[in-house]
Amino acid sequence: MQRLVVIGAGPAGLTAAYEATRFGLDAVVLEKSDDVGGLARTADFKGFHFDMGGHRFFTKSGSVEKMWREVLGRKLLRRPRLSRIFYRGRFFQYPLRPGNALRGLGPWRAIAIVASWFKWQLFPYRTEDTFEQWVTNRFGRRLFRTFFQTYTEKVWGVPCSQLKAEWAAQRIKDLSLKTAVSNMFRRRRTTIKTLIEEFDYPVLGPGMMWKAVRDAIVDAGGTVELEREVLRIEHDGRVVSRIVTAHDGRPEEIEGTDFVSSMPITELVAKLDPPPPPGVLDAARALSYRDFLTVCLIVNRADLFPDNWIYVHDPRVKVGRIQNYRNWSPAMVPDPSKTGLGLEYFCTEGDALWRSTDEELVALAIREIAAIGLASAGDVAEGHVVRVPKAYPIYDSNYREHLDVLKTFLAGFANLQTIGRNGLHRYDNQDHAMLTAMLAVRNVALQEKNDVWGVNADPDYQEEVRLETALQRVFAKLDRFGFGVAVGAVAAAVLSLASLFPLIKGDPVMGHELALLAQYLPGYEASAIGMLRGLAYGLVGGFGVGWTFAVIRNAAALFSLAVIRRRVESRLLRRVFDYV
Repeated sequence: MQRLVVIGAGPAGLTAAYEATRFGLDAVVLEKSDDVGGLARTADFKGFHFDMGGHRFFTKSGSVEKMWREVLGRKLLRRPRLSRIFYRGRFFQYPLRPGNALRGLGPWRAIAIVASWFKWQLFPYRTEDTFEQWVTNRFGRRLFRTFFQTYTEKVWGVPCSQLKAEWAAQRIKDLSLKTAVSNMFRRRRTTIKTLIEEFDYPVLGPGMMWKAVRDAIVDAGGTVELEREVLRIEHDGRVVSRIVTAHDGRPEEIEGTDFVSSMPITELVAKLDPPPPPGVLDAARALSYRDFLTVCLIVNRADLFPDNWIYVHDPRVKVGRIQNYRNWSPAMVPDPSKTGLGLEYFCTEGDALWRSTDEELVALAIREIAAIGLASAGDVAEGHVVRVPKAYPIYDSNYREHLDVLKTFLAGFANLQTIGRNGLHRYDNQDHAMLTAMLAVRNVALQEKNDVWGVNADPDYQEEVRLETALQRVFAKLDRFGFGVAVGAVAAAVLSLASLFPLIKGDPVMGHELALLAQYLPGYEASAIGMLRGLAYGLVGGFGVGWTFAVIRNAAALFSLAVIRRRVESRLLRRVFDYV
């Protein structure tokens, strides 16, 4: 019997095991920590539930949606989305609204932002290698510095000039200031709500989903082993045979026929036995991650603010985002007179913030929540800290080169696949991670050849891009001069030959009929001179007709493409700051 061994009990790993049991495979999951869910787990502190990152459940994938419904059913709540940006002591509604934005920025700053956008539309960066270049070309330098730079550098811990544009292009595709401003003044339809304006959410947070998936795996005959740290992955160069784990201080061998890993790809490569070539190990060591920690605060006040979360762009505080868990699900806060907050700090494992004691971090969070004005220090009853290592793969200047080395090396294994955010070192959403797992299991169970590495894009966006590309291919731009010359040459040939034809045939009636064209083409007649005149009329007139047609046709094609792109941009506008 085929046995699938899965490393990691996050969304990707648990989805792989869940799907494997549906295909009748024996599945075992090995998880290093004492809980399931990975980054999508839910922490429990004195009955208060805290979501590590804030996980909205929305997807365009029917397979993912079906699994969620199968597992939790009515325990998924439909929740309204509200988020704002805190910058320079003010709150900005998100998406942007004209009155709020103008009051917050002031008219002169707003004018300067628009002027900056015009400047960068006329003189953009010729290449878009970095995040700074990518955003500046679309929004202008001033808006980049106002809203993007501080928050992005908080999240990633590196200057925007060193961060690759690739991850931004993946997460906030094809947006522009023009679209943002037009959406500010566009009447919003209140009768139809998209999955971005609303989202599904488990009653007790995302961990509730993944605990239910774990139970479903066990009920189907699978196994989920916690506190199983992988020590070695034994192989013969092409086939993995077993995994050696540590359990209660003792090594334990886990054998299987197929293996799927959602652990960080850097750790996977380092634990292979025998070890990979030095170049592969060097590439693994060159990849880096961004970690974060959440300071969970219990506040002795109800209804602190209406948002699900707030983006903190203000450089005067270190906190990056603030989650209000009551507004995600009321059941996450057991006492209706209190509020559970999560202050998220982005850091790097081993830096000063990461090494701070829990007491120091709680004190920092209390000071900053008071500085922002959401609650006073005296309102906070208790605090708790949860650290999340390797939360975000970093797209630095050389990451693609190093990742390609690892991808090529791992492709040599016949029974080992990597899945999920960390397994692919790709900044995927939860549903994308699940899709990689589903495809990997189909490769095992049905011998399909799915490209797991290709799952990382919004399906709606891909459909629109394919449509736009098809239109560009079918309605390629006509060269005005070339088309004019072509039409002119054909017209000239027709008129000149027509003037000679009656002479060759000796048909005076036809010549008389052709002479009627002289009413529109002075001097045209069925003669040698008429042939030369017809040649000239055809070249000039045909060129004008062809040139004019090409201009009108190109304008119509451009308008069609603009309409398609506008629909794409409008649909994705809400994702401008949703990239974490």
